[in-house]
Amino acid sequence: MNNKLIITSLACMILAACGKDSVSAKVRAVTDIKASGELRVLMRNAPTIYYLDKDNHPAGPEYQMAEAFADHLGVKLTVVLEETVNDTLQALEAGKADMAASGLTITDQRQKRFLFSSQTESVTEQLVCRRGGNVAKSIDQLQSISLEIVAGSSYEETLQTLKSKNPDISWKSNTQTGTEALLQKVWDSKIDCTVADSTIVDVNRRFMPELTVMFDLSKPKSQAWVMPADGKSLKSEVDRWLKSASAKATSQLVHNRYYSFIQQFDFVDIRTLITRIEDRLPKYESIFAKAAKKHNLDESLMAAQAYQESHWDASAKSPSGVRGIMMLTQNTAKSLGVKDRLNPKEAIPAGALYLNQMREKFDKKIPEPDRTYMALAAYNIGRAHMHDAQSLARKLGKDPYKWADLRDVLPLLSDKRFYKDLKYGYARGLEPVRYVQRIRNYEDIIKEYGN
Repeated sequence: MNNKLIITSLACMILAACGKDSVSAKVRAVTDIKASGELRVLMRNAPTIYYLDKDNHPAGPEYQMAEAFADHLGVKLTVVLEETVNDTLQALEAGKADMAASGLTITDQRQKRFLFSSQTESVTEQLVCRRGGNVAKSIDQLQSISLEIVAGSSYEETLQTLKSKNPDISWKSNTQTGTEALLQKVWDSKIDCTVADSTIVDVNRRFMPELTVMFDLSKPKSQAWVMPADGKSLKSEVDRWLKSASAKATSQLVHNRYYSFIQQFDFVDIRTLITRIEDRLPKYESIFAKAAKKHNLDESLMAAQAYQESHWDASAKSPSGVRGIMMLTQNTAKSLGVKDRLNPKEAIPAGALYLNQMREKFDKKIPEPDRTYMALAAYNIGRAHMHDAQSLARKLGKDPYKWADLRDVLPLLSDKRFYKDLKYGYARGLEPVRYVQRIRNYEDIIKEYGN
């Protein structure tokens, strides 16, 4: 069945509709869930859990798995969003959802409060610092850095265990934010280091390349879905499903889509780019030139964007379904009249048309090159989230028509203090900033080394 996503928020719809008695709601058995027609699942906004993609469609590893499980039960999936790990676990105890699928690690302390499914993911807790900053190369050196971690996380239990043998270790537990925001604080040099799961590190290092893993803080640990202490019926059903061929196939699809190609479009060595300017770019230069001219774009910028998208590989394909030299989604390609995304003669003009369409959606009063940079960001993250960024810029007293100001505001779309009040919610706002930056860098090199 096609699930219809319903997103609810903490401290709003449930309490408003049901009153305070809902916090002591009875734990629902599988039969109750099926009878109600919905499975309520707690999640957080994060790239390894749940988010809206650039087309405003729900996505994320935990979301996709939970949606498949809801399909198995024959019910719709209702996502209940919480801000932090502590918020998530408290909401589960309060009866605001049937279970939590939120990248939660099985720990001794948590097992005293909840039931856990069988393993859904294996992660290693890692100490992450910034290259060139104040770092710790061993556990003994943790006392010499400013270390900040998520309050209520499994990292706290790990550090408490280490502290019993290394009493000088200290850290700050942040009750207001998530691991991704702390990684950004490290990247911004606001703190020396943090602790994060290996999956979270892998995803975020693509956009914050100066982050470096100093060492593993733990052996591999199991993550799982979490149910209330009385949720034995649901736990049994989840465990049965996770062992099924259907669940294993879904899990493989999830890994292929969200993790398997993480390194594919990492920052590219300049020598490789120069080599490809010589051996790949000549095949497409005339197409870039013609498409760029038609839409009043710079052909070097068009080539740079295509390099960022596919490294000028006309047959490029990602597990999420984007394809071709401009890495177009199937829906976008169809809307642009493209029949074959792998044909550069179709894909490049379509990419130029789409970029121009994004540019046309911004006020013509915006000067160049700012308007084109905003269009590139919208190409990457979606126009809706760019609308939120402009709205937030106005609230913060910044200029929504200047790329320099939006570049500062966009990363705030992943900060709960800001995204909770935005129309389109959480977004990986740092990604389009890095996207535009890389394209600009590539454009300069192409202009210098190109024919």
